[in-house]
Order: sequence, then structure tokens, then C-alpha cells
Amino acid sequence: MKIYPALLSVPFLFGVLAAHAAPSADWPVWRGPTADGHAAAGQTVPVKWSETENVVWRAPIRGRGHSTPIVVGRHVYLTSADEAKQEQFVLCFDRASGQPQWETVVHRGPLDTIGHRNTSQASGSVTWDGERLYVNFLHDKAIHATALDPAGKILWQQRVSDYVPHQGFGSSPVVHESVVLVAADHKGGGKLVGLDKRTGKLLWQQDRPKVANYASPAVVKIAGRTQAVLGGCGVVASFDPLTGKKLWEIEGSTDETVVTAVTDGRRVFVSGGYPKNNVTAVEADGSGKIAWQNNVRVYVPSMLVRDGHLFAMLDTGHAVCWKADTGEEVWREKVDKDYYASPVLVGDRFYATSLRGVTSVFEATAQGFGKLLAQNSLGDEALATPAICGGRIYLRSAKKGDGRQESLWCIGEK
Repeated sequence: MKIYPALLSVPFLFGVLAAHAAPSADWPVWRGPTADGHAAAGQTVPVKWSETENVVWRAPIRGRGHSTPIVVGRHVYLTSADEAKQEQFVLCFDRASGQPQWETVVHRGPLDTIGHRNTSQASGSVTWDGERLYVNFLHDKAIHATALDPAGKILWQQRVSDYVPHQGFGSSPVVHESVVLVAADHKGGGKLVGLDKRTGKLLWQQDRPKVANYASPAVVKIAGRTQAVLGGCGVVASFDPLTGKKLWEIEGSTDETVVTAVTDGRRVFVSGGYPKNNVTAVEADGSGKIAWQNNVRVYVPSMLVRDGHLFAMLDTGHAVCWKADTGEEVWREKVDKDYYASPVLVGDRFYATSLRGVTSVFEATAQGFGKLLAQNSLGDEALATPAICGGRIYLRSAKKGDGRQESLWCIGEK
């Protein structure tokens, strides 16, 4: 672990304690405080910015990764991988200044570089549970889960499953009460496991179909019970997150998915893009009923639910809205092209970052697409979903070329 001088300061120690406070002002997991892409209400967030306008700070990132930054207390955490040094690691930055606090190398040795041209060896995001940090990495043809303390010390590490690389790996850990859930779907036959969050001990496991898949599980309260829902591998499946008991499973999902499921309180929504394009709405009461399906391509960006409607950014760059109960398309609007990052909703404003590093800000409701407010460019490539909290936006982007350089940007009104 590399410790920077700021780690020893009083502000850092205060930040560790502050990490337990004001969760609504934080972004503790990859899809935000409610784990569904909704930013906290009531905050004033910039609409327009550039590399010189409304930039609070910019921090260079060693290596490459697609993980979303998480923001907790006085710190920002993210994962990265350095192919030249053959390292996968977690980075910590000061939230106010962007100054590096520490970095912890989690794995050393040959990186599994087989995969899609846009994959990385650090695509899963860090997860915070109020006490510890958790992260998943594909390393040495296996999935490993690791827990760290807020100062970057590795507390435990667990080898979850063998892994046959195909497109890559990007699933993030999910914490529910005392259990860390890790999904490791792959063509060799994957697993969904529950680990003791304090020790890393295996509590339960469920075998998964021999299909490549990249989704993170979603823990939702629906149909009167808490369920861990996972789409992909040709099925939509629900498990008790504490025991691993399978609650229900139905065929209907496409094989390969990337999205984390969302719910309207009655139905679960998943989508995917191989071997077919697919958006599926499933009744989550165990009845096995598919409420509706379509063949629209929402392969990588996860979706949003609000006011009885399902919103999505298609990979092609269209924003679209469906009625959650029937699947009827309400509206569709072209915004940009080529999306990997997931949209974030702040009030009636959507923040959607495209592959070319442009974050489009637009107003939209269930009634219709309102207005494109701005298109803001940082770097020329972005695959990470932005984190929006405390009135600021944390964006990860890269300048390509011979000296490709990733940066973490903090955007705020000045």
C-alpha cells in the first residue's frame, strides 16, 4: 500500500469518521445512494462545464479502468489497473481538493487482457457499507473479492470462482446487512455467492448457467420481501440475499447482460444485447409471469424507474421512456451516440455520458422529452457512470493517444 503524506493528517482521520455521516450527500455504491441511478434530491448541480469552466479539481489516474468513483465522507475511491506494471489497485482521493491520499495494490501479476476492445481490468466499482470498502477483480483466471478498511489496509480476500474470460468482467459487489454478494457468471459455469462481510468466509453459493454475463446483482424490497435479483444467462432469477435460497427463476432474459436490475415496487426490469436485444419486465411475486418484453437494445447502460415509467439510454444514443406496467413506448429522442455509462437522474434532469466523453444534460418526464440543456465535453473517451452528490459531479474520462491519460474530474459551480 502506498501512503501519501496527507494520510497521516488530522483532516484524513476526521474524514474517516465523517464517512459514517450524511449518507444522502455521498455516492457509496456504483448506482448511488439508493442503488438505482437516482441522485439525492434538493441539490444544485451544474448544467454546463468544460475543461476550464466549473472545474473544482482534476486528478490524474494511474492506469486504466471503467469503474464509477464512489464518494464517502471526505474521500473519493475508485479502481484502476496498470498493464505496464501488471497491477490492479484501489485509489483514494481527497474529496475537497482531489489530492491523492493512498493507493493499495490488490493484485500483482499477469492481467487477464482477453476481452472486448473496450473492456478494462478494473471495471467493477468499489462498494462502501459504512465501515469497509469492497471490490471485485478478475485476476489469474478467477474472481476475487477483497475488503479494505477506510485507510486502504486489506482486511480479507476471498477467491470466489474460476472465470473463463470472454468480453471481460465488470460486476460490482453488493452488501446487504452482514452479507457481501458477488456475481461471477461465465461460460465455464459461474457462481453467485454470499460472503461474511467481516471475515470473507463463504456463507452460501448458487451455481449459475454456463453463459457469459456481466451484471451486478440488485437487492430490492419487492412483493413483501427482500430479494437479490440478477438478469442474464437466459433467465431472471431471485434469491434470498442472506441465505442464498432461490426464490424464483424464469426464462426470458437474453444471455449476456450488463445492467443492474431496477424495480417499480412490483416488477423487475432487466435488459441485454446478446444474442438478442431485449428489455424484460417480470412480475416479482414468484408467479413466473413476464409483464412485457420488447427487442430494444439496452445492452450496457442500466435503466431508471420514476413515476410509473421506465427510462433508458439506448446504446445508440437515444433516450426512451416506456410505461412500466405495459411497456408502451411514450417517447424517444436522439441525444448522442455510443453509450456505455448509465444515466443519472437529478430531479427532472438526466445526466448521460457518452463514449466520446460528452455528458448531455436534458430535462425529461413521463410526459415527454423536455429540452436538451447542454452537452459538456471532458477528454475524448468515457465509460464510467458519473457520481453526483453534494452539488458536485465526479466524472472519469481519458485523453487518448500515445500518452493515454485518465483523469478524475470534480465539477461544481464556482
